[in-house]
Amino acid sequence: MTKPFAITLDVGSSLANHTGSWRTERPVYVDRLPPCNNACPAGENCQAWLYQAEEANYLAAWEQIMIDNPFPAIMGRACYHPCETSCSRADLDSAVNIHAVERFLGDLAIAEKWRVSAARPRSGRRVLVIGAGPSGLATAYHLARMGHTVKIVEAGPVAGGMMRFGIPAYRLPRDIVDAEVQRILDLGVELELNSKVEDIPKVMKEGSFDACFVAIGAHLAKRVDIPAPDASHILDAIAVLHQMETESELPKLGRRVVVYGGGNTALDMARTAKRLGDQPVIVYRRTREKMPAHDFEVEEALEEGISFRWLSTIKNMEEGSITIEKMELDQDGWPQPTGELETIAADTVVLAVGQDVDVSVLERIPAIEFSRDGVVQVDSRMMTGHEGIFAGGDMVPSERTITVAVGHGKRAARHIDAYLRGQSYQAEAKHELITPEMLNTWYYSDADKTVQPTLDNVRRRSTFEEVVAGLDESTALFEARRCMSCGNCFECDNCFAVCPDNAVVKLGPGKRFEFDYDFCKGCSMCAIECPCGAIQMVPEAI
Repeated sequence: MTKPFAITLDVGSSLANHTGSWRTERPVYVDRLPPCNNACPAGENCQAWLYQAEEANYLAAWEQIMIDNPFPAIMGRACYHPCETSCSRADLDSAVNIHAVERFLGDLAIAEKWRVSAARPRSGRRVLVIGAGPSGLATAYHLARMGHTVKIVEAGPVAGGMMRFGIPAYRLPRDIVDAEVQRILDLGVELELNSKVEDIPKVMKEGSFDACFVAIGAHLAKRVDIPAPDASHILDAIAVLHQMETESELPKLGRRVVVYGGGNTALDMARTAKRLGDQPVIVYRRTREKMPAHDFEVEEALEEGISFRWLSTIKNMEEGSITIEKMELDQDGWPQPTGELETIAADTVVLAVGQDVDVSVLERIPAIEFSRDGVVQVDSRMMTGHEGIFAGGDMVPSERTITVAVGHGKRAARHIDAYLRGQSYQAEAKHELITPEMLNTWYYSDADKTVQPTLDNVRRRSTFEEVVAGLDESTALFEARRCMSCGNCFECDNCFAVCPDNAVVKLGPGKRFEFDYDFCKGCSMCAIECPCGAIQMVPEAI
């Protein structure tokens, strides 16, 4: 690996750390937790697979991702990449485009037909998974690799859950979803579609299942009361997006479509309506800054000609129009009605004000408890109050994103595996989180991140082709090499070069270094000049 560095000697710092024959501190190599890893809801070791990717070891990089997440091609498109929000490189120039590199690896794996296999022999245990969304599929994937027999029962006609019904094809092509779901099924996971489980204990008993994981997505649209003479002109965004996937006939919304809401579903609905040839307007009762939707999605919607009416709420709907009331912010920043009304043309109102989970299948089971907002209460093992029944994804208290759901799947699988083996699972303790002041960013050359190409605006407004394209090999390599390896040695040789006592010993490629304390005087030059904060000075034992 080649990363630029320079040698600077700070004599004042050395003297301050008691250079001389009496060593008071000694350097030790440490592994610290990178901020990208710490921020990933799926628990990916981002830094580890970026390291493999920058060496062009693409298969090894993909296999590292697959330890934690079976959907790299999907996540590279649909994840909101909190890893990049936390990336230390942003303080230097711009965050590493981590999701784009993950997408490159995921797409390469599909093209090359890479496969994974079970990591353990067959256990003879059977697990029922209810729901073929991201959480259920992830749980099935990990359990299958752990040697268990898994059956997924899905009420819908196709697997994928909100990856298919909540994210339009222009953001997530369906062949990508199909490929990564099929890889899970190739592990021997059984999938039963168009089947709704009504009695979990009965199904478990009849199927000789030893445990059950329930991951029913939030498919029930919330409603708001909008007075209207004809309620048929008021639709649910989730239902419309679902129809786009399951019916041959496209939904007829009318030319003038008002989408009510401010989340990502509202934006997806409006952008879908635009591609159907309609003229959508998003009405939202708060400001753009308060929208729960991600800013890059708002920008893409604006580029496609979507109109917004901020600080507005719908009062009623008449034939061919709606009445909206303008709002204003009070001193605490909350929107308040002004009494000022306006009428705008509208053939259809599509509600995108949130979704709920259908938990009726669990309400019939004794000992399972629910919170006030209707989600299921689980313990630290993700087990409900009923022995052997676990739950995750949208069904439990958490942020509702695909990546969080995938993380739930991995976590649940580890606890279910331990439960089936009569053990308990304890997650390994995390390393100390690296902080910006532990890094020496001046060793890294400025290199702004690669911008992914996008589909031209004319085609974006009229087709469901993918809007954002991926990186090619050269740009993916460039992005991976922008990683600063925060908190973990990447063998830049800096400590070897700056040591005045020849106390740093190279152990060979991939093996890092060690200190020869017979020569080390504890001057701390290695720790001061380590670019990535992988050396710590500790008090000398007396």
